[in-house]
Amino acid sequence: MANKIKTVWYCTSCGNESPKWMGRCPACGEWNTMVEEPKAPKNASGGSPASRSRAYIDSLDAKPLRLREIDLGEDNRFSIGIGELDRVLGGGMVAGSMILIGGEPGIGKSTLSLQIPLCCKDLKTLYVSGEESPKQIKLRAERLGGSGEECFILSETVLDNILSHAREIKPALLIVDSIQTIYSEALDSSAGSVSQVRECASALLRFAKESGTPVILIGHITKDGTLAGPKILEHIVDVVLQFEGDTKGSYRILRSIKNRFGSTDELAVFEMTGTGLREVRNPSEILIPMHQDDLSGIAIAAMMDGTRPFLIEIQALVSTAAYGTPQRSATGFDSRRLNMLLAVLEKRAGFKLAAKDVFLNIAGGMRVSDPACDLAIVASILSSNFDLYISPKVCFAAEVGLSGEIRPVSQVERRIAEAEKLGFEEIYISSFNKESSFAGRRKENGGITVTPVADIAALCRRLFQ
Repeated sequence: MANKIKTVWYCTSCGNESPKWMGRCPACGEWNTMVEEPKAPKNASGGSPASRSRAYIDSLDAKPLRLREIDLGEDNRFSIGIGELDRVLGGGMVAGSMILIGGEPGIGKSTLSLQIPLCCKDLKTLYVSGEESPKQIKLRAERLGGSGEECFILSETVLDNILSHAREIKPALLIVDSIQTIYSEALDSSAGSVSQVRECASALLRFAKESGTPVILIGHITKDGTLAGPKILEHIVDVVLQFEGDTKGSYRILRSIKNRFGSTDELAVFEMTGTGLREVRNPSEILIPMHQDDLSGIAIAAMMDGTRPFLIEIQALVSTAAYGTPQRSATGFDSRRLNMLLAVLEKRAGFKLAAKDVFLNIAGGMRVSDPACDLAIVASILSSNFDLYISPKVCFAAEVGLSGEIRPVSQVERRIAEAEKLGFEEIYISSFNKESSFAGRRKENGGITVTPVADIAALCRRLFQ
């Protein structure tokens, strides 16, 4: 009788190992995250391949050093030829780092990773694909318009073969598309399982640190929008980048979620074209579509995403409810916050919106969460309710409180400067902002006028008097 394969239970959130199923992981406390997989074989010393590959940290610097004794040396960053991506990474790619890029299917992860060696022609790159054949990658490269003289293509899914070719070619950059398709023959589980993803990521990290070669991993995401595989994958890598956007639209946002070598407040905007991803250096210009000047229900918000100012168009439609229960719909904005703003307008400002349908849309397919958009959302709702248009040269940057007061927001100086640069003539902010933030902005000749308001009633008097 054949020997029964021993199995263990892994937590997909933290990678904790358990001999039996548990409803709640004892390590991270998450519910219903345990999956059953074959147990990894042990070597003579009693350790699994995953534990051996993760032990590289102990062998790099065995001797403890004082903090002042550690020599940083020269800056080991290098540019990859895509300015927006360099900025998100903190000024370039760091040698020996591991970068994880996640996103929905068809969002452009493979296109972005292939554009790196095509834009930086002198960068010796090994592009490993476990999902496409070399001919498919060649067709995409021709569509992107790059030559890629130093780009080597390898269609392989076995981890040992990938590392063998990488040590032979000695590339300056290793790209793996995707980590869920790579598997190690030392484990009996299938590719994409918790143990395989953890083992392959640990082995690639060891290769990156020992050789100084940066590694880019492409990762799948689940239906919930989180990166597939164990949560330990995000802990292993140095940088986690999330590729966001509507696949039906043309604009993509690359957001930094984790970055050991830079800030996580940066993001990059790309436009998907027939020849690949194009950098959008001034997103505010594309997020404010051209339209007639006399349309109601439209307001411009000066928001911040990280440290980057954006001016986006807010669209609202208020109409009489055709059915008994009025509808509340928001695209690109939190519907619960929309309900809160409608309740503030009903209770504090006296606007009867309980029997009306309210639809809200963020133009450009973006999703916003900055509280500074509250004032623009309120202004667009009132504009549609009164059927009175707001001048396209006016924008808003303030938060609305539950008492109907207009609250100040951070970095208002940068918001005002961005609005002035794009030719806006007036911006509404909270009257509780420090006078020094906008005292020097009141210009009579071609500049922007800063109008502070204290509550919604004052906003209505200024906009619709």
